[in-house]
Amino acid sequence: MENQATHPAPERTADASRVAVRDSLAVGIATAAYGISFGALSVAAGLDIWQTCFLSLVMFTGGSQFALVGVLAGGGTAAGGSAIATAGMLGIRNVVYGMRMKPVVDRGGLLRRVAAAWVTIDESTAVALAQPEERSARVGFWVTGVVIFAGWNLTTLAGALIGDALGDTRAWGLDAAAAAAFVGLLWPRLRRFQAGAVAVAAAVVATITIPLLMPGLPVLVAAAVAVVVGWFNVFSRRSDA
Repeated sequence: MENQATHPAPERTADASRVAVRDSLAVGIATAAYGISFGALSVAAGLDIWQTCFLSLVMFTGGSQFALVGVLAGGGTAAGGSAIATAGMLGIRNVVYGMRMKPVVDRGGLLRRVAAAWVTIDESTAVALAQPEERSARVGFWVTGVVIFAGWNLTTLAGALIGDALGDTRAWGLDAAAAAAFVGLLWPRLRRFQAGAVAVAAAVVATITIPLLMPGLPVLVAAAVAVVVGWFNVFSRRSDA
């Protein structure tokens, strides 16, 4: 006899989709709010309002954007090459996300696939992978991506206007806030010993090389050290011994 407490498949699917929409809105709205910080920090780093908004529209990956303006804040336009390289290294993770999400969102024509690539970010991937069904995963991915994309660009404009209205943002400490914001994004990921050890090693290398290299290059050197340590899994093996 069929268990009457069991919902029919269509109803379960509808319930899962509603949960996905709820999760997407919660994550999307909370994440989009950070765009205010980015807009203000970008202006503090020397970009104007329209450059800041264009960056959010085209780049649209929070961690890389914060890294870019952080390097520019420290070295100005002379550090532009290092800033772009640093942001690009952080953006590599989105390629991995794209490979993971391909079975979920690889439907429709070229424009749909381009749009999917545009909104494949940490949050849209996380919400999609947390869903129990393929349809709800697809709903979670698209709703999260679209909400964050729209909200992030609107709050970026608001933050840039606020930063521009403040005048000399260095007087308010915003020239140092980009680094603080990026540390805030990184901190929740340092739960394992290996991740913490890599972060400490990279920080030490960056601190040593800052007086020796032009702005932006210490970040790339520290990133290279982090890649080497992570690739060989040095600290993880020692902690397991």
